Amino acid sequence: MIARAFLCGLIGLTPLARPAPARQYSSDSQTSFRALLDEAWEFTLRENPLFATSVGDHRFDDQLSSLRPQDLARRAESHRKFRDRLLRIDAASLQETDRDSYELFRRHLEDSIRDFELHHDRFPINADSGFHMGFARLPHEVPLETTRDYENYIARLHAFPEYLRENVALLREGLATGWTLPQVALTGYEKTIEAHVVADPAQSQFFAPFRNFPSGVPVSERARLISAGLRTIGEDVIPGYRSFLEFMAKDYMPHARQTIGASEMPGGREYYEYLVRHFTTLDRTPEQIHSLGLEEVGRIRAEMDEVIRKTGFSGSFADFLKFLRTDPRFYAKTPEELLKQACWIAKTIDGKLPAFFGRLPREPYGVEPVPADMAPKYTAGRYVGAPIGGKKAGTYWVNTYALESRPLYSLTSLTLHESVPGHHLQIALASELSGLPAFRRYLYIDAFGEGWGLYAERLGLEMGLYANPYNDFGRLTYEMWRACRLVVDTGIHAKGWTRQQAIDYLASHTALSLHECTTEIDRYISWPGQALAYKMGELTLRSLRHRAEDALGDRFDVREFHDRILEGGTVTMPILERRIDAYIQSRLHSKG
Repeated sequence: MIARAFLCGLIGLTPLARPAPARQYSSDSQTSFRALLDEAWEFTLRENPLFATSVGDHRFDDQLSSLRPQDLARRAESHRKFRDRLLRIDAASLQETDRDSYELFRRHLEDSIRDFELHHDRFPINADSGFHMGFARLPHEVPLETTRDYENYIARLHAFPEYLRENVALLREGLATGWTLPQVALTGYEKTIEAHVVADPAQSQFFAPFRNFPSGVPVSERARLISAGLRTIGEDVIPGYRSFLEFMAKDYMPHARQTIGASEMPGGREYYEYLVRHFTTLDRTPEQIHSLGLEEVGRIRAEMDEVIRKTGFSGSFADFLKFLRTDPRFYAKTPEELLKQACWIAKTIDGKLPAFFGRLPREPYGVEPVPADMAPKYTAGRYVGAPIGGKKAGTYWVNTYALESRPLYSLTSLTLHESVPGHHLQIALASELSGLPAFRRYLYIDAFGEGWGLYAERLGLEMGLYANPYNDFGRLTYEMWRACRLVVDTGIHAKGWTRQQAIDYLASHTALSLHECTTEIDRYISWPGQALAYKMGELTLRSLRHRAEDALGDRFDVREFHDRILEGGTVTMPILERRIDAYIQSRLHSKG
């Protein structure tokens, strides 16, 4: 509402405004800035070998990152030097695209420095993920086409024990300082490790690449590689996971903190306020976001009540939630049924995309179940991007664990968010952009990416995808879920809420299964601030669309609007607002 009123004031003044004088750009500043970006990008690739592999740079495919204290400090100091050099460049003298890149790069550097200063590295795990789970994706996400690829893969497996020791050292530092994950959020966490502690190396999922070699690996090399793979898995990988399981079971989990709020750690209030700004890219306090969340919860609840009336259900809101959670018609009977339904929805959406987007990505995507070792503590679904230059498409993961907690009435919203037009479309388009610095093609800002995913769920209304009131209630449940996040995340980390209080709040306002309510709250407990990005980003996107529709009237083109949102990759909310304001002004002054 405020954004609309402000825009109207600007439009009223526009016809009387004189054109701004042409901006003078400095070629020296441009050259210095781009040289700095190139140098920093090379530093990032060298220091983060797994990231380098994921973006198609294979110079470091045999290495893992070092997490020793001296290396963490060295990286932070390098980021300070990059920032100081950046600040000596006059941003106003850069071209428009480079001014956005300047702002994004400065934010990246300052947040990296702040992460180090606030000891964010003490959290290499959270309730549904961790370094050990990321490492377990290695067989699926590294190139395995040649003998050299296999040798690189074995080298990384061999490096795992040291990589593990460095991560455990960070967790031990957290134990010593009171900066641990809350104990209650770690219930069942050992399952994410146990899957990799097997008696026979040939049964390890790390051995999978050795069962079927590609044609690029000569037959004469295969026996040697199999032998080396079995030895490395048996001597390095499995013992590593076994020692990590012992550490978690005997040291970390029993001695993790009993409190759940980030603000309850030493210096935690400052840490949480930083995370709020980091994940939302907005200057908001936890209290402001909490109040906004309560407003959104009230608004969405009114829409939910209207949809319930359309179903003809006679009973209370709580009765309706119980009905949705317990009636067998709303649940798949087999994992295959759930996956097939997700695939059907995804392909239906694919056919509708050209009506809403002028530019679509070249890269396809597939649908797969969440890996079994991750599924018990994992969310309902997630998008996994494709390795650049690889032979695998992007992947929409659907969690088939505990089918009684995966309702079909919310599957349309989940699919819109995680595949298209949500994460896959947005991330694939960003990776295909040209004319931008490399770091912007792979940058992910949660408020933009997750806000876009939630916006995409609502776009399903315009696509005609919520064909019955139950699916529409599923959509509203997902929107309510994200509104509740504003309340419970700030409640837990800034207002002293208990875990059960947060679970009860989420369960009483949404039709999420009780299992998912529990795993989600544990996720928010262990990952402060991230959950705020979805609703805060979506509210910004919806406000900008209303602004464009009000200003342009019949000239508004939804395809053009979406293309403008996505054309520069992921950005902060302030940058996005400037981009859409510029788009509106250009359309108002165009003759077409």
